[in-house]
Amino acid sequence: MLNFNRTRNQPRPNRSVPFGGMDYADPKRKSNVVGKILLAATLTALCILMLKQSSNFTTPSPFSRHEPGVIHVLVTGGAGYIGSHAALRLLKDSHRVTIVDNLSRGNLGAVKVLQEQFPEPGRLQFIYADLGDAKATVAYVGESTLEPLRYYHNITSNTLVVLEAMAAHGVNTLIYSSTCATYGEPETMPITEQTPQVPINPYGKAKKMAEDIILDFSKNSEMAVMILRYFNVIGSDPEGRLGEAPRPELREHGRISGACFDAALGVIPGLQVKGTDYKTTDGTCVRDYIDVTDLVDAHVKALNKATPGKVGIYNVGTGKGRSVKEFVEACKKATGGKIKVEYLARRPGDYAEVYSDPSKINKELNWTAKYTNLEESLRVAWRWQKAHRNGYGTTPLAMAS
Repeated sequence: MLNFNRTRNQPRPNRSVPFGGMDYADPKRKSNVVGKILLAATLTALCILMLKQSSNFTTPSPFSRHEPGVIHVLVTGGAGYIGSHAALRLLKDSHRVTIVDNLSRGNLGAVKVLQEQFPEPGRLQFIYADLGDAKATVAYVGESTLEPLRYYHNITSNTLVVLEAMAAHGVNTLIYSSTCATYGEPETMPITEQTPQVPINPYGKAKKMAEDIILDFSKNSEMAVMILRYFNVIGSDPEGRLGEAPRPELREHGRISGACFDAALGVIPGLQVKGTDYKTTDGTCVRDYIDVTDLVDAHVKALNKATPGKVGIYNVGTGKGRSVKEFVEACKKATGGKIKVEYLARRPGDYAEVYSDPSKINKELNWTAKYTNLEESLRVAWRWQKAHRNGYGTTPLAMAS
């Protein structure tokens, strides 16, 4: 039992005594303070000496050096679905990769997979950071209509932040991931790079503004710029290393493939198809579904063809439109499960029909989509989903380069 009643067996020690506005300090207390300061200074000096003798302190990080024949690529949002697949391909192509992501929508598990695949020093580093103190890279049409300011901030404002940083540090090549949403709902199909850009939702508008900023900046710069307007992304790494694992709170706004898989797994009771009265063959939206492996290949070919002082703009798609009903049937076959489908009213910001004309990228970058079998792309993604029902999990990761 603790006794809080204190008795004094010794006389009270001398203390500083205020007198007439003056404070007469105890000399013993003053010497103790000086001693502590001297001890702290000595320990600090010892730490600095030990750090200077360390090889890690004296040897610059390989990520801060320019080495002949080594291309160092910064991938913003590299812990996300598309970004992680891009990082994987870049690492396979012997590039040095730095991933910047604040993990509000990316997955640390994806970074761990990449580190396990490429453990050699100087190949991959991960930096947990925000661009412009924003929340995350965002790419959901439906969500953009509910939170437009977030999209303008994260897409448009942060593109400006990146350009300013690139200019300040002499980074002269930009491969910009844009979207077919900048075209809005064109009067004629297929969409070419000359199709007027008239976006109808905040996501498309924010990307269009970002493109305009890049184009204006490039007029007085020797920067090599490639802008890729890609269509609806599906699939996953054919070798099963990476997949798509959105956070539960984002699934409502996510890709249709994710919703199909959730329905097949029983995570949700069924699939909701929003809009059946569009002017299409079966009343549902028509989209151009591009496999993520093909999309990443387009980015790599754009990187290899980027030319100082030049701007290249390309659509990245298969050139073939598929309706949502077709997609659902393909997903049923890929998963082998019964998926309950509920048909609802249109979603704000959606458009009836969008598919690309990829002839320009075919001709100039020698790129052609290879993974065009919709059912097979979904089957590959489904294998990953079945093996990772909880996504990448929450295994701790030592974030070392």
